[in-house]
Amino acid sequence: MIEIEIIAESSKDTLHQIQDVLGGKITETSNEFNLIFDNENAKGMIKHIPFDWGVNLLVFDITFYKEFILKIKASEFNPIRFIYNFNGDFKHRFGINNEEKLVEQFHSLIFTNKTGGYNYVHFPKHKKLDISSIQIVRKNFLKKRTTNVSSLNNRLHEVFVDTDHDNRFSHYGALNLRMSDYIKKLKKIKSNGMVRILKIESIIYDMLSLHIEQHNKFQRGVQLPTSLSKTELKIVRKLGNKIIKEPSYNYSLDQLSVESGLSQAKLQDGFKFLYNRTVTEYVRHIRLESSRELMRMADLNVSQVVYSIGFTSRSYFSKIFKEKYGTTPNEYRKNALNNLIIEESAA
Repeated sequence: MIEIEIIAESSKDTLHQIQDVLGGKITETSNEFNLIFDNENAKGMIKHIPFDWGVNLLVFDITFYKEFILKIKASEFNPIRFIYNFNGDFKHRFGINNEEKLVEQFHSLIFTNKTGGYNYVHFPKHKKLDISSIQIVRKNFLKKRTTNVSSLNNRLHEVFVDTDHDNRFSHYGALNLRMSDYIKKLKKIKSNGMVRILKIESIIYDMLSLHIEQHNKFQRGVQLPTSLSKTELKIVRKLGNKIIKEPSYNYSLDQLSVESGLSQAKLQDGFKFLYNRTVTEYVRHIRLESSRELMRMADLNVSQVVYSIGFTSRSYFSKIFKEKYGTTPNEYRKNALNNLIIEESAA
């Protein structure tokens, strides 16, 4: 087992200090820094992307060939870390503790330490890791005019306003499958330059909101539904993704129950927990979201969109579309086409 001590003033320093021990090559493209490995220590990369107002992203997309521990000192650079484990697992502890806590796949961890303390992050060998860490530098973040931390629950509010780093905090989150969708969105971004960074930043703030929402649920005592196991929740998640890919299919609770092997009651519990909607509400929501995407295309009129996403009544579609988005489908499509023309003219 190899221990790497990190005493950094930024995430970029973290990359260089890891490189000093493990080797690899650092590349930079449009303010995106990648430490790339293909040696006896590891294969893959560690990515760092800084944003404005004290927010940055650190991603481990890597397989280590030896066990490594990052011994991270809480120095001047001592952010709140919002970590999501998309693939693999790792362990964490504070320097004052001997017991490591396991963070499994699809689980999250929020932590920060008091000044001078150490954080130990233990990575296993021969496991493909995909771990995203949103890091918030509090003094900079709180200067942002749109930041309203007073809306946070009491515990997180205390952590955010602790700009002198007088306290340590950790929260080990429960299974969170919704967060994995944001990771997939990050991976699908094909843009370059400023457009790419802006798209990534938008998703990062969505992820941060979801981290906070999950912690709020924990504070309120909301637990995983006792009627479903983690495996069964993953089955519900697969159904949710299928509906996204095929919104026009004539879904029914009976059919989904037979397909999944789950009872109708379990399906409803699973959809309410993961999406805050019943099965029927979720299908309708996905169809409406799909309709907006389709209406941005110049070669489909509203009637074609209605039937391509599985609705049989245009009047019903128009009614629920306006209720949800505050505009009629025709008005939305007209504005979308005008924006498309402007974008093409500017290209």
